[in-house]
Amino acid sequence: MKKLVLAGAVALFGLSNAQIAKGTVYVSGQVGFSQESDNNTDKKVSEINIIPTVGYFVNTNLAIGLGVGYKNGKTTVETNKSETLGNITTTSVGKTKDINNAIVVEPFARKYWTLSDKLYIFGQLSVPMEFGSGKNEVESTVTTSSSTGTPATTTTNVSTSTDKPKSTSIGVSIKPGLDYFLNKNWTIEATIGEFGYNNKKYDIDGAKSVDNYNFGLNLSTVTIGVKYVFSK
Repeated sequence: MKKLVLAGAVALFGLSNAQIAKGTVYVSGQVGFSQESDNNTDKKVSEINIIPTVGYFVNTNLAIGLGVGYKNGKTTVETNKSETLGNITTTSVGKTKDINNAIVVEPFARKYWTLSDKLYIFGQLSVPMEFGSGKNEVESTVTTSSSTGTPATTTTNVSTSTDKPKSTSIGVSIKPGLDYFLNKNWTIEATIGEFGYNNKKYDIDGAKSVDNYNFGLNLSTVTIGVKYVFSK
């Protein structure tokens, strides 16, 4: 029975001597794009993020690093309304854009545990920070016509752009994951879920902060990436 238990432990954890050496450097990052269109409300939401990352092993199987990048989110709503009051019909066609931008800075520490010569599990502790800004853009055209034969009139409002208040957010995040070495330079890594806290505040007098807690392990939060390792 003891031999069986030992064999199971070896199969599960590998008991491999493979280690990631001190001084090893790697580059990785996140590139993401998503878009959702709702034809019922003529609403379109798109997001893009680009966050390159550099890591350095300060000790065997222990790395620290930094990710610096950019996020952009945009919500566009198109309107097309027609209203009749007596002999007068007013038609309004327009578009509203809500744009959010953010500079991302995320220092982190990552600890690896060896499962086999090529497979590792890791836990990553990071401090994500975002410095956001944005704006609202509105454009519209209004046409008024009369059933009595009076010539229609059209008014086109000049597009307006209003800056949104700047924001700052900072948090703490823990992510578990797997890292598989295809060869000595290329790996595929995946994180599953996140345990974290985030605090966001807008740069407005009297504004209160917004707290967000995120705890969960599920397939909807799986991220997969590719990493290049500069082997020593």
